[in-house]
Amino acid sequence: MLYARSRRSARRFLLGVIPVSLMLASCSDSNSGPTASSTHKVSALPTHDDLQAALKQVVSENNGGLGFNMWATIIDRGGVVQTVVFSGASPTDEWPGSRVISAQKANTANSFSLTGFALSTANLYAAVQPGGSLFGLQESNPVDPGVAYDGKLEDFGTSKDPLIGKRPGGVNVFGGGLALYAADGSLMGAIGVSGDASCADHIIAWKVRHNISLDHVPAGVATGTLNVNPNNTNNSTDNIIFDLNANGSSASGFGHPVCDNPPAPFNENSMQFIAEHLPQTHPIRQVVP
Repeated sequence: MLYARSRRSARRFLLGVIPVSLMLASCSDSNSGPTASSTHKVSALPTHDDLQAALKQVVSENNGGLGFNMWATIIDRGGVVQTVVFSGASPTDEWPGSRVISAQKANTANSFSLTGFALSTANLYAAVQPGGSLFGLQESNPVDPGVAYDGKLEDFGTSKDPLIGKRPGGVNVFGGGLALYAADGSLMGAIGVSGDASCADHIIAWKVRHNISLDHVPAGVATGTLNVNPNNTNNSTDNIIFDLNANGSSASGFGHPVCDNPPAPFNENSMQFIAEHLPQTHPIRQVVP
């Protein structure tokens, strides 16, 4: 009984302290630097038609995964949904649950990225597992069901989507959410993509972010020779990291599972290969002073 009570106490501590401190950190630059005005720059975010065209284009490419249609949501720095789109012919051509998940992913990447440092949702997977440094984070900012499930099906993914102008909240801790950075380094908000394997979600989100020219990423936790980043000296990005061992431990602390199942040959058709080479095929852009 004592052991169970101790575990419950530790869990309450993690839920109550760690996510709150991270949220304070993620908002700490809101009154200085380029981020201070980024919530007023929503006109620099893509229109509904532009985002949908970019998503459709990327979904038609080789991204590994299942080849399914996708949802994409963009939120601004204040966490307010600006655009929701889908790649199919109707809102029922994609997994229905992925609409809200895409908004969750956007909210997560925005909430835990800073003007000078980006975390993708894929980077959070290992740290939130039991025993991880951020265990409980995924429960810290629940989705508002009144916002998430409001409205009519025929409006979903259109310019009248009922999520637009609202804060659905939510935290998601697998691939598909990326922070958006303008050419001057401003953190504009984030994009969330959902509808396929989580590694494919990350791949598609990265390509879409590149195609809408909001990938001036300053730095991240992904390092190494593949993560060439002209914005910083240590060549780091917010790319997905595949470093989980057989026991599920991550050498970096920010790892994500490989999604190819059964394991695919490591070539241009595998999600692991495509994802690891994203900084080369769709390179991070430099910040323009």
